[in-house]
Amino acid sequence: MTQQETRCGFAALVGAPNAGKSTLLNRMAGAKLSIVSPKAQTTRFRVLGILMRGQTQILLVDTPGIFQPRRKLDRAMVAAAWAGSDDADVTLLLIDAKAGLNDATRVVIERLATAKRRIWLVLNKTDLVPAQALLPLTAEISELIDVEHVFMISARSGSGVDDLLDRLAESLPPGPYLYPEDDLTDLPDRLLAAELVREQIFLQTHEEVPYAATVETESFVERPDGSVRIDVTVYVGRASHKAILIGERGQRIREIGQRARLQLSGLLERPCHLFLNVKERSGWDEERARLRAIGLDDNV
Repeated sequence: MTQQETRCGFAALVGAPNAGKSTLLNRMAGAKLSIVSPKAQTTRFRVLGILMRGQTQILLVDTPGIFQPRRKLDRAMVAAAWAGSDDADVTLLLIDAKAGLNDATRVVIERLATAKRRIWLVLNKTDLVPAQALLPLTAEISELIDVEHVFMISARSGSGVDDLLDRLAESLPPGPYLYPEDDLTDLPDRLLAAELVREQIFLQTHEEVPYAATVETESFVERPDGSVRIDVTVYVGRASHKAILIGERGQRIREIGQRARLQLSGLLERPCHLFLNVKERSGWDEERARLRAIGLDDNV
């Protein structure tokens, strides 16, 4: 096949919080690129997964879940989600088939219905729903928005995902690749380190702590032996959150660091020395500098 026959394009994953976008991105890319958590609103900024499928380079854009914003952080997250969709060749409207057409999903559909773009409906978690319930749900959604194709998948098990990828590979526009074929993501290593630490905060703490914390990589230094030293700061809004994160005798923060370091070493394919520092900083979610540090546009 000649170079002129290659294809390349963007597919945006858009949906309400907890529809399974990050799980689907990681499943399609075959690697851990985006935070996955049972909690909603885990993804805070656009994450790009780069996937080769035959002679097609599929650029998968995982966007934050779309919800009603309250803080400056929330507004920046929602803006990032819509920007990811605006720039895409195909928008994959991901809907949790078990949750169905709830209020959060209707908000997303109403906004997408006013835009002139290619929409593919992807019903996720179909393994958790009786088969006879899926066609009525599809019909109800199709009355609200025009969709080109409908896919029924389980991002967690992988069922139906290959079919979705094959159709995407055929449908994206002809053109040269935009990234090297062996790249997995455009996420800088510094940001990847911060995100893996933040994921562990989600997994190892409960209730309000994960939403009241942000993580920044302060330094990322290559060492002569091929390893890397990474210094990360976790900002929290309250002294009580700092105490929870650190844990008794520093046990929890050590566990967070250890698990994040193991994942990071695997993704970067080299030894990582990860050092965490927790600082109390009230109102960080309204600070422009903090939003820029985690890859969000602060002009919202």
